[in-house]
Amino acid sequence: MFHKVLIANRGEIAVRIIRALRELGIRSIAVYSDADRASLHVRMADEAAHIGPAPSSQSYLNMERILDAARVHGAEAIHPGYGFLSEDADFAQACADAGFVFIGPSPDSIRKLGSKTAGRRVAIAAHAPVVPGLEEPISSIDQARAAAREIGYPVLLKAVAGGGGKGMRRVDAEAELEAAIRDASSEAQRSFQSSEVYMEKLVVNPRHIEIQVFGDQHGNLIHLGERECSLQRRHQKVIEECPSPLMAAFPEMREAMGQAAIRIASAAGYYNAGTAEFLVDSESKFYFLEMNTRLQVEHPVTELVTGLDLVHLQLLVAAGERLPFSQQDVSWQGSAMECRVYAEDPENGFFPSPGKIVHLTEPGGPGIRVDSGVYPGWTVPIDYDPMLAKLIAFSPDRKTTIQRLLRAVGEYAVMGIHTNLSFFRELLTDSEFRKGNLHTGFIDQFFERRHSRDAPNPELNAIAQLVAARYAGARKQIPPPQAASRWLNEGRSGLLR
Repeated sequence: MFHKVLIANRGEIAVRIIRALRELGIRSIAVYSDADRASLHVRMADEAAHIGPAPSSQSYLNMERILDAARVHGAEAIHPGYGFLSEDADFAQACADAGFVFIGPSPDSIRKLGSKTAGRRVAIAAHAPVVPGLEEPISSIDQARAAAREIGYPVLLKAVAGGGGKGMRRVDAEAELEAAIRDASSEAQRSFQSSEVYMEKLVVNPRHIEIQVFGDQHGNLIHLGERECSLQRRHQKVIEECPSPLMAAFPEMREAMGQAAIRIASAAGYYNAGTAEFLVDSESKFYFLEMNTRLQVEHPVTELVTGLDLVHLQLLVAAGERLPFSQQDVSWQGSAMECRVYAEDPENGFFPSPGKIVHLTEPGGPGIRVDSGVYPGWTVPIDYDPMLAKLIAFSPDRKTTIQRLLRAVGEYAVMGIHTNLSFFRELLTDSEFRKGNLHTGFIDQFFERRHSRDAPNPELNAIAQLVAARYAGARKQIPPPQAASRWLNEGRSGLLR
């Protein structure tokens, strides 16, 4: 096993990895930008290295500065976390060339699966179902028009090197196509330094189900079941859970999707942690979407239901050891659900809310886990993703898990900035959510239902106007509105209930 590992990341995932390293007796090295000098991961690590100014292009995405820090501090391995350089094949190769173990898959596997178009080709060769679409990036508007006509509108444009909804555009008609390609390409270039986009059929309101796979460097490859990730806002996941409510109705689907994920990973010679993402349509047919060649944000729900520590396993596999169990040993017990707690304002379009945390109370109690990267007095920077923590609940069944999570959300207190905790309080009580009727358009429909509930009642408005006018001494000037007259004529008891 390693003696010292550098974590090429920040925030809650860096804290999560530091804790795993400490449990295994491994020293940790944090890296930080100017904006993160006082961050929790820097305080917790055994050693820390400054890698540049706040912009990520000059710090967390700067390969040479990270490798220099690893050399200076005597690291043997580098854990990339997720985001930043975690799915960059060139970085994985640079780590190997510099003599460091990259805690993740091989550079070759990342190249085969990290690009969405390359991943589709691997999936097709592995006889896994894929969403109809292009296998190569769009090369011209004429090619795009022809492809869209063949696929059929609506279509979805996606960044080849992207994720998180960046470089993604829905196109409902040919008249929208050229502008959408231009916009998607421009956003992809800004976000991923690659303007390439491709096209696939838009599956309307599917479920988004992902399968966790794990392999070692000795040819052992297994799956650890599914995560339900359908609750998304602007293509960003909001709540994730394991198991998926869908599997109660279609228990055979877990194994079918798991085997498809294993075939895809095996075709790329995959080892370490990875996630195959699938869409499930209204007819319960599933299609491979993409492969995330890294640890996922939502990995805790899999850990709680399987009883396995995925970061420990990552380190074990990276050190060249075999997986200590086989597929037959994996089982799923109970229900786990995760909320992503962000510094953002739900009442202002979920706009980021950077600033100083003047008070913080994180919940606890049975079945509650908080993977946090913040503390009272810390200032949330505007430079990075505003996720503060992940709040996870676990219990024997989904109904109890929801109630436990709702209780924990109520105990969670953050002052000084806005958070999305109020949004979770509403969502967790929604009847459709509790029934498990989930799909990727669920959040939009939830807000439509919410706005419908919040819409002004014309009759109550009329009564309010009447009362206000009378209290203003204008009883004679403003006659009672028609709606108010009807309500008043029905008797006062009806108004007092």
